[in-house]
Amino acid sequence: MSDLAELAAEAYVYGFPMVVDLDEVGRFTRDGMGSVEPAPFNRFSHAAVLAGPKDTFVSINNDTVYSVAQLDLSAGPLLLRVPDTGGRYYVLQFVDAWTDNFAYVGRRATGTAAGGFLLVPPGWTGEAPQGVKTITAPTTVATIVGRWACDGVDDLPAVRALQQATTLEPLEAGAPCDGLPAPESAVAETELLFFEKLRTGLRAFPPAPADQDYQRKFAPLGLLDSSSPYVTPSAELEQALRTGYRRGKDRVEHATTHGAGPEQNGWKLTYDIFNYNLDFFEVGTVKSPQWVLQDRGAARTVRAAAARAGLWGNHGYEAAYAMAWDDEDGQPLDGTQAYTIRFETTPPVDAFWSITMYDMPRYYLVDNPIGRYSIGDRTADLHYDRDDSLTLRLQPERPADRAAAANWLPTPPGPFRPILRMYQPHPAVFDGRYTIPPITRREHPA
Repeated sequence: MSDLAELAAEAYVYGFPMVVDLDEVGRFTRDGMGSVEPAPFNRFSHAAVLAGPKDTFVSINNDTVYSVAQLDLSAGPLLLRVPDTGGRYYVLQFVDAWTDNFAYVGRRATGTAAGGFLLVPPGWTGEAPQGVKTITAPTTVATIVGRWACDGVDDLPAVRALQQATTLEPLEAGAPCDGLPAPESAVAETELLFFEKLRTGLRAFPPAPADQDYQRKFAPLGLLDSSSPYVTPSAELEQALRTGYRRGKDRVEHATTHGAGPEQNGWKLTYDIFNYNLDFFEVGTVKSPQWVLQDRGAARTVRAAAARAGLWGNHGYEAAYAMAWDDEDGQPLDGTQAYTIRFETTPPVDAFWSITMYDMPRYYLVDNPIGRYSIGDRTADLHYDRDDSLTLRLQPERPADRAAAANWLPTPPGPFRPILRMYQPHPAVFDGRYTIPPITRREHPA
């Protein structure tokens, strides 16, 4: 049984990204997500405001206004139209069922002029309309995560106009879509339901050819069966799955906070956390060795950690992320304390940068008295010192000093994790010429 349980733990790590992704796809079509209202497949839902605490999605950003579309290409291709944004930063990120970022459309990838793109399912052999680029999705179900730079409330109408001009329509109308695979309804318990969701997902969304042999090793768990073995599993299989579920979950949690990757002044540099896509490179992606993990086994673990801590995050070349759980002395960040971050030089970017505050362990935004969930170069009335340095204050209470209050990012009352985001980062972010300053604990909040 121990070998079977260990195989189940490995299957959990391998399958976690797809299971959590499909759960979120389904949730969006049914319930939406806070400011992003629910929408059926193949239709955009556009947020009208920046994200806040009601947007219960892991590590959601507060820098851009979201546009999200869940795609079902089983009925055929979709035609995507994007407007001229006049230089405004935006990105449409394409994510498959395995959480591979397989294409990008936007300022960095394709420019800001108006354009058209044909989104097609795997194996499609038709012809695209003239003047339209083709993007092939690795799986029939995929997600477009759109982010539009917004400079506050007064800028929302301009963003809304761009959102409304971003459209999806079928190349040929009328054919029904397959939708999401449905797990066997008789399987209800958490541990067994996870493996049932994985089984149905594996059948609906085959992996890259290079992963097919690897996937066959999970046959003893019933994951390749055409009908569910989890309705009435043997005692041995059930125990192995329950044990493997717990082990696999622990491994994903550990990889999330202690995974491979460099640290810099207490920040985990997760610039490579989305480099696990080894097989699918469409419009706007970068296939250079710097952005593709060479170890396929390691990539599976990185994929799971990325899905846990930052599902649907961008590659580093689009937006570089650094996360912190501890201060410069290695002590866990906690809202019972007060902290500073002093930037002698702010992050070098072509778009913009910010630090966003999240609670633990959900990684959600948390309500605060001033409604500020992120702070960065677009925050109004930041106070810079005479030497042009910038000192941010992270603490639960408003600082008494006026300049410090202008630079205040409220923290939740308990453990927290901030993320530094750098949109269209310069090469200096990656080659070590730029260093992120530490988070320093203050002796007395003020």
